[in-house]
Amino acid sequence: MDTDMKTLLQARQSRLTTSLYKAGLNALILNPGPSLTYLTGLNFHLMERPVIALFIPHNPITFVLPELEAGKTESLPFGAQVFTYGEDPASWLSVFKQAGTATDLNGRKIGVEPGRLRFLELRLLENALPQANFEAAEETLAELRMRKDAREIELMRKAVKMAQDALLNTLESIRPGQTERAVAAELSLQIMRQGSDSELPFSPIVSSGPNSANPHASPSNRMLTPGDLLVIDWGASLHGYFSDLTRTFAIGHVDPELEKIAQIVEQANAAGRQAARPGVAAGEVDQAARTVIDSAGYGEYFIHRTGHGLGREAHEPPYIRAGNDYVLQPGMTFTIEPGIYLPARGGVRIEDDVVITEVGCESLSDLPRGLLTIT
Repeated sequence: MDTDMKTLLQARQSRLTTSLYKAGLNALILNPGPSLTYLTGLNFHLMERPVIALFIPHNPITFVLPELEAGKTESLPFGAQVFTYGEDPASWLSVFKQAGTATDLNGRKIGVEPGRLRFLELRLLENALPQANFEAAEETLAELRMRKDAREIELMRKAVKMAQDALLNTLESIRPGQTERAVAAELSLQIMRQGSDSELPFSPIVSSGPNSANPHASPSNRMLTPGDLLVIDWGASLHGYFSDLTRTFAIGHVDPELEKIAQIVEQANAAGRQAARPGVAAGEVDQAARTVIDSAGYGEYFIHRTGHGLGREAHEPPYIRAGNDYVLQPGMTFTIEPGIYLPARGGVRIEDDVVITEVGCESLSDLPRGLLTIT
C-alpha cells in the first residue's frame, strides 16, 4: 500500500470518528461492501461466512473473519485486532462473543448500514451483544462518502472514458438484425478491453423497440429492427469507482414523435446540467429537467427521478429526485438522466455523469447526446 493511500485511509478514519461523535454513536459495524473498502482499503467477498469490521473511536479496528481471510489484515497502515474462526459454523458465535468482550460494546449505541448488514451478521451480533442498541447510520456514512476527493474524481473520469470508448467501438458493429443480447455481449467485451475492473457497476442494458419503454429492461433475443429506438445504458469500473451512462439511438428511420421525444429529453438533460451547482438543492435539479418534459406535454411518461449519486456504488446519495432539499456541495458526483417512455412504442434516456465544482457543474461524459441513426 503506497504512502498516499495510507494517509488517505487514516484521514477517512479520522473523519469517521468525528462523524460518530456527531451522531451520538459509540461504534460502527460494517460487513463487506463499498463503505468497508472506503475506510480500510480491504476487499472481502460477501459470502456464506460472516465478515465484519468494528470501528470504535480511538481504538484499533476490530475484524471478525474466517481464517482464510486473515492474511488480508497483515501489514495494515492502522491498528487492528483480528478474531478468526475455522470452517465449523458452530464456532461463529463464540468468536463474535470474544470480539464483543474485547471491544466492550455491550450496552452501547452501534451504527449499522441498513442496506448492507445482513440478517446473518445481525443475529450473531445481537447474541454476542444482547444489550447493545443497533441504529441506522446511513446518513453518517453518506456524509462521509458523498464529497469525492481529487483522486476519486480522477478515477471516475477514467471510468467514464473507458465506457465511452467501449461504446464507440461497439457501435461499429451494431446492425439491424442483431439481438439485444449480442449487442450487450459485445459491449461487455469492449468494456473489459478498455481496462475496466471485472466487476462492472451493472450488466449493460440494451433495449430496443417496445422494450426501450422499460427503463430497466434486460437484454433479450429481440432483433434490432428498422424503426426502433435503441437505449444503451452501461458503465465501467476502475479501482472500485464507477461510471454510468445512457445514450439512445435510432435504427434507421423512426416515427417523427420518437424523434421529437429524443429532442425533448436532450433539452431536459441540458437543463438539469445547467441547474446543478453548489448551494442548489438536489430537488431543484430534478425540477429543472422535469419542467422541460412537463412543458412539452410528456410529464406522465417521465417515470423516475432525474438522477442518483455515483461513486463506489452505482446508486448512492445524493438522489436527484423531487422534494429532496439536500444541498449540493463541491465534490459530489451523480447522474443526470431524464427520460420519456411511451408504452409499447419506445423510450429515450440520456444520462451523463457530473461532478459539482466550486463554481458549477462539470460533465465527466461528453459523448454526443443527440439521436444518432444506425443503418
